[in-house]
Amino acid sequence: MGDLLVEMTDIDKSFPGVHALDGARFELKSGEVHALVGENGAGKSTLMKVLAGIYRRDAGTVRVKGQEVEINSPRAAQDLGISMIHQELNLMGHLTVAQNIFIGREPRRGGFLDDKALNRKAAELFEELHLNLEPTVRVSKLAVAQQQMVEIAKALSYNSDVLVMDEPTAALTETEIEELFRITRHLRERGTGIVHISHRLEELKRITDRVTVMRDGRYVDTVNTAEASIQQIISMMVGRTVFEATPELPETVDPTIVLEVSGLNLGRQVQDVSFQLHRGEILGVAGLVGAGRTEVMRAIFAADRPESGTITINGQPATIRSPSDAVQHGIAYLSEDRKRYGLALGMDVETNTVLASLSRFASRLGWVRTGATRKQAQEQVKALAIKTPGIAQRVKNLSGGNQQKVVIAKWLTADTDILIFDEPTRGIDVGAKSEIYRLLNDLAKQGKSIIMISSELPEILRMSHRILVMCEGRITGELSSAEATQEKIMTLATQRESVAVA
Repeated sequence: MGDLLVEMTDIDKSFPGVHALDGARFELKSGEVHALVGENGAGKSTLMKVLAGIYRRDAGTVRVKGQEVEINSPRAAQDLGISMIHQELNLMGHLTVAQNIFIGREPRRGGFLDDKALNRKAAELFEELHLNLEPTVRVSKLAVAQQQMVEIAKALSYNSDVLVMDEPTAALTETEIEELFRITRHLRERGTGIVHISHRLEELKRITDRVTVMRDGRYVDTVNTAEASIQQIISMMVGRTVFEATPELPETVDPTIVLEVSGLNLGRQVQDVSFQLHRGEILGVAGLVGAGRTEVMRAIFAADRPESGTITINGQPATIRSPSDAVQHGIAYLSEDRKRYGLALGMDVETNTVLASLSRFASRLGWVRTGATRKQAQEQVKALAIKTPGIAQRVKNLSGGNQQKVVIAKWLTADTDILIFDEPTRGIDVGAKSEIYRLLNDLAKQGKSIIMISSELPEILRMSHRILVMCEGRITGELSSAEATQEKIMTLATQRESVAVA
């Protein structure tokens, strides 16, 4: 490793309601692969987007090759030799490989685009990087791994000294990962500094020189990869107090199986997922971004159509072709994006409460019995302690926690017995979280069965009878509440196959 390429110190960045970076720091040397790791929401991508000019920092300093710089845009970052490859590839499928790489910088002859020169420049770049790519092929015809290589070539076409790769292996097979690592090693040898953001901790020993850990927007530590164990890195990632108070675990559940999912498949996103849910149980589902948790639940609810698999409800096979079928079978899905998928924000509390079960409130002539809907909404507002001036209040004017309660009221009104909560406390304050926790416990005690997806490990540990852990579309482990720890969950969440955890 050589000279210091990048030095970021005391970086702060806030968004409305979120302090994303709090005095964060990071450094990168020439000719090194430096891993940046942490849980979901740790601030990894935000910090690198500050470096790449996508976000402007609120405080702190950035030095590139020893000089303090202001990076106000991606173009400013590129001018400084900094490029970033995002997890979601940003290529235009209808254009060729060469056109994607040099878009906006095409060579011209007499005012016209010079395709021959364009393809020649691309071929020279591929030869330098030892990439087996054809400049004239349309990007839409390439495999994901090849598209990843195009993104790398595009970034390096700016003569980048710093390359940030955000989850570069998330969609790749093992063979494709090896090819990516070959390219990475080649870049390291020529002096490029590479930032490798990844949730696959087993990769660190294979490709990185140093590892920096972030937690809750803050810098934790930097260690030499060769000197640190994976368990040590995991401990740094999750090293906070698990419980502020005594865990609020529900009582022992009924052994009756109310939902059984067998062999569920949905492309790469969901692969051979099977599990059971008991009456009165809160089943936690943990995993990192891209693990397939939401995709599994959307497939069960038929928001997305699975390729294969069977669903059994109360011992009977269930055919679920649409969300309305799921509701008829007593299944509710509370999306992580409640404002987009869970609520009609411009409508009032009363309308939102009865929205999923309007047929129950219809008269013989098809008119909605407003007296009945009003009574139902008032009962739910009282039962759930929804803070609102009245049931005529528009939902968009309520706090996040109370909006979430309105979504719950909707599904309780629909009389569903299986409730799937996807990130139920995302974006709500601590007080509202406690109320949601209490509500989930009450529902479980009433015999409702709950599946709870959460990216917050303390929340999963606090609320679950059992915990399923997913990684890359598969269930890699199951833990009881008694045996589960943050370290065990993170170990399972970063393994591509099922593993035993001590």
